[in-house]
Amino acid sequence: MLIGHSTWEFKNKPIIVTTGVIGGPFEANGKIAADFDILHSDLWLQQASFEQAQQKLMEEAAQLAMDKANISKGHVQFFISGDLINQITPTTFAAKTIGVPYFGLFSACATSVESLALAASIVNNNGANYILSGTASHNAAAERQFRYPTEYGGQKPPTAQWTVTGAGCALIGQADTGPAITSATIGKVVDMGLTDPFNMGGAMAPAAADTIIRHLHDRKVDASYYDLIVTGDLGRIGHAASFDLLQQQEIAIQEDQFVDCGLMIYNEDQPVQAGGSGSACSAVVTYGHLLKRMRQGELERILLVATGSLHSPMSVQQKQTIPAIAHAVSIEFIGGDAT
Repeated sequence: MLIGHSTWEFKNKPIIVTTGVIGGPFEANGKIAADFDILHSDLWLQQASFEQAQQKLMEEAAQLAMDKANISKGHVQFFISGDLINQITPTTFAAKTIGVPYFGLFSACATSVESLALAASIVNNNGANYILSGTASHNAAAERQFRYPTEYGGQKPPTAQWTVTGAGCALIGQADTGPAITSATIGKVVDMGLTDPFNMGGAMAPAAADTIIRHLHDRKVDASYYDLIVTGDLGRIGHAASFDLLQQQEIAIQEDQFVDCGLMIYNEDQPVQAGGSGSACSAVVTYGHLLKRMRQGELERILLVATGSLHSPMSVQQKQTIPAIAHAVSIEFIGGDAT
């Protein structure tokens, strides 16, 4: 199962059986609005707080994934998830509602792929029949946690990014055909000494490049093996920086092959500064848009590299640097013609 130094290869090829993808009103005006299952018209979702609204997003995504597969929670062994908010409380309260044995994770905006890698490993080794894997984020909840409440009206620099309001959940199991998780490379913490919390893309770029390089080395494949190499939420600044770092290391990757979820979700005229971010960013783009393209036969193999900035309000106040991480999973369509 272990190949190279830090990559798991999944011989039994766990399948992403179904997904649930939920978005908010801002996402409803974005590039890939048609690829969401549900789009809400207001940020509150009829809840008492933004954090409770985020909980609701996660509950809806998980329930939808189970409904699509026509299975009940009694058939699901584990729910693996996390988020950005203190002690991952929105996810934990969602886990109470979902009612499935729960692993709570924190890997910031890399949580979606950390969850996916762990779910695939458990299913691959017959530790479960079905696992729910996902994450959620909420723009207003994240602003209150990491910056200023939106009511404050604080101005942001061009390097800042817009936290996605949404949730993406995948049901992982065994099947004969579909998008299979074939490998996972576990990231390591990379800290280049950056201290600006409004430039998370720049802080995360070296971690993304490091994981991509290690993944290709461990699997002994070139970048051309993948139709797309997709980073999580580097935005314009981090995406350009990571591309330059890969070029410096002589990784033969084409510009149109290297894309970022944070640049795919919103339209150019939406005021998102450097692009989208948040733990839900890579989840909703992958489970909604990219898997749809795989099932339509447009894509056969993708490498998803979700990036996370591991700072906290406390570490920023104490003038510490911003550590970052990136986890990667390869998703390959198996079982014949995707269409």
